[in-house]
Parts: sequence; C-alpha cells; structure tokens
Amino acid sequence: MDIADKAEGLIRLALEEDLGPRGDVTTGAACPPGTPGTAVILSKEPCRIAGQPVAARVFSMAGEGVEYRELVADGSDAAPGVEVARLSGPLAGILTAERTALNFLCHLSGIATLTARLVAMAEPYGVAVMDTRKTTPGMRVLEKYAVSMGGGTNHRQGLFDGVIIKDNHIAAAGGIDIAVRRVRTALGEEYPVEVEAADLGQVRQALDSGADIIMLDNMPPGMVTEAVGLIGSRAKVEVSGGISPENFGDYVRLGMDMISLGFITHSSPAADLSLEVRVGSERG
Repeated sequence: MDIADKAEGLIRLALEEDLGPRGDVTTGAACPPGTPGTAVILSKEPCRIAGQPVAARVFSMAGEGVEYRELVADGSDAAPGVEVARLSGPLAGILTAERTALNFLCHLSGIATLTARLVAMAEPYGVAVMDTRKTTPGMRVLEKYAVSMGGGTNHRQGLFDGVIIKDNHIAAAGGIDIAVRRVRTALGEEYPVEVEAADLGQVRQALDSGADIIMLDNMPPGMVTEAVGLIGSRAKVEVSGGISPENFGDYVRLGMDMISLGFITHSSPAADLSLEVRVGSERG
C-alpha cells in the first residue's frame, strides 16, 4: 500500500470539506464544460519535495480524466522555477482540485525541507533526527512520511508500536524502577524500553532500572553533556524537548544518539509551490 492509498480517506474528507454540498460553484459557472487545459506546478523556492502521490490522487478523485505527471520525485530537491509536475485534461477538474492538492503538497514538502536541513546539520555528528507524536490529528501517516522524505527517522507511529515511560507514567506507577519492572513483566523483550528523564537523578534511576534508551527531556546543553557522560555506553541517548531549528546546532554536537523534535511536524513552514493553468490541450 503506497502513501496515497493510506491517505485516501483523508483526501476524501479534504475534498468534501472544500466542495461541500454544491461543488465548485465558481468553476462551474465560469468554465464551460469540456474545456481542455494544462497546468504546471512550480517551485518558487528551494525545497525538498514530498507528497506527489497524494497530490496526484487528489486530482484523480476530484477531476475525472485529469492526468498528473510527476517531474520531481518525492525525496528530491527542487530549485526555484523548477516544474514539479504537469497536468492535462478537463480544465474544470484541474481548477477544482488545485487548492486541496497544493495544501497537501506544500505542507508535506515544507516538513521534508526542514527535516533535510536538520539532517544535514546532524550528519557529521552521527545523530539521527526523529519526529514525535506531535502531529496534526489525522495527518500523522502523511507527516511522518514527509519526515522520511527529508531523510529523518520516524519514531514510533503511535502508542501501539513502542514503549516510552514518560513523567506521568512514572508518577502513576510510583517511580522509574517500578514502571520499568512492570513493562518488562508485561511485554518481555518485545520492545526496547525508553525512559524519560528530566534531571540527572532520574538519569541515574533509569540506568539502574536497565532502560535501553534514556530520553533527556527539556535539559539545557550543559546538563545534556553531564548526562551523556554519566550514561556512557550503558544506554542509547535521545534528547528532546525545547529544541528548535534555532538552537539545534547547540545540541547536536553533545554526543547523543538521537534528537527528536515535535517542531518538524507541527510547525514547519509550508513550501512555496504554485499551480499555473493554461487553456487548451498540451502540445509537444
């Protein structure tokens, strides 16, 4: 199942949201039925493309007979002025699907673009750049796909495929050691056990409990350095919380294995892409 298949229900909802009960009244009134047309999607800034299959599916669902030709593949970079895709077919279908397709393509390409920039910064230090569960409701599969197109690493998809013992789990269980012991008893070795630590005391407790991964949560760089030295090779180290593109460079060199950022999925600026229509059939 490709990414467009996984997103088809979401695409359908997005089109229903835009078309409502009456459809595209402007295009229906202004564009004579059967008018052929072509269009190009252009990059207006340097960006990493993500979401081409999704955009193509939008046009196929909204405009029967619209052909979408991908010119820049997902995971590839586009310079300003580059044609990302070409479309041909009924002009009404192109116009009706335009905004919904661009909403997906611009959002996902924005995530991929920022992720690619951070991955390039992290590569010299051997640090993996990971996403989190801080995603737009209903959009997680697409936003995490975009992270992967930027060269990032997907953290767990949800609560079902990984163990992270966070502060509220620790409070509910009555301590790190108890929480880890209960997880090991219930799940055995099915998942690596990750424990969130907010200070050096909790780092020591997580180490003593046998955690496989320790997440250093909302620690300033100086404390991260201390924690990394304390952990050594006894566990993998993830750094998370309060990290943004502006301070990323202050953290990435401190010796951790992974950095996770909610920012890349919930606050990446959309890529600047536009669609330009031409009336008449495509030639050449």
